[in-house]
Amino acid sequence: MVDNQSSIMNDFGLIIAEIASAALTFILVRFMVKPYQYTGEGRYVGLPLGFAFLGASYVFMATALSIGDPSLVEEMKWLQIFTQAYAFAFLAVTYYFSKQPLKQNKRILWQILFSILIIGLFSSYLIVFVHPPFVLPDYKTVDEYFRGFNIIFASYISVYTLRSHAFKPDSKTILAPLGYVLLAFSQYSALIWSLDASLSAQVGSYVIRLASLLVFLFVSYKAFGARRTQRQKNRV
Repeated sequence: MVDNQSSIMNDFGLIIAEIASAALTFILVRFMVKPYQYTGEGRYVGLPLGFAFLGASYVFMATALSIGDPSLVEEMKWLQIFTQAYAFAFLAVTYYFSKQPLKQNKRILWQILFSILIIGLFSSYLIVFVHPPFVLPDYKTVDEYFRGFNIIFASYISVYTLRSHAFKPDSKTILAPLGYVLLAFSQYSALIWSLDASLSAQVGSYVIRLASLLVFLFVSYKAFGARRTQRQKNRV
């Protein structure tokens, strides 16, 4: 009885953490649209898309923890894996192509990669909802592999943003690399939890994730929200 109550309380805490993560991420999407609005460059669409998919992955996991239907729980967990992986992939591709103005060949490559990601995303969803003629691999194994890829993508973005600030420091976005470093560590902590069921690693993954999202929110407000507030004051 005590173990059952402990499990329920643990799930409730995880659901709250997932909902809080989703809320912060969807707020961030509003800010992440700004680079595209300011530049009109289609390559920056991956930024809000990446964070939107990240938020959706948290919603899927919160749903999986909330419902009682075992088959639906499994579907939500698979959706969470795929959606989160594509979130990191969209962000990594966006940062890779943000180095300089795109020439024709780079623009074509960006369009090809973007199309592949979209097709792959929808194909993954079809695999979840339309039972394929083959047996899906073990969920836990796939989750661990995908978290490994997420760590690689987040680490790449961390290094990219660190190098960008080393060459051209910007006080408004100087903490952005920290956000991605924390996001990478949250994935690493979740991977450790998956491998050895460490409670501290599980709690750490959520705490570090929320910290990373708060860093992003702080940076985004300084970069975009404060600028908008200043413009409104100037008009007055």
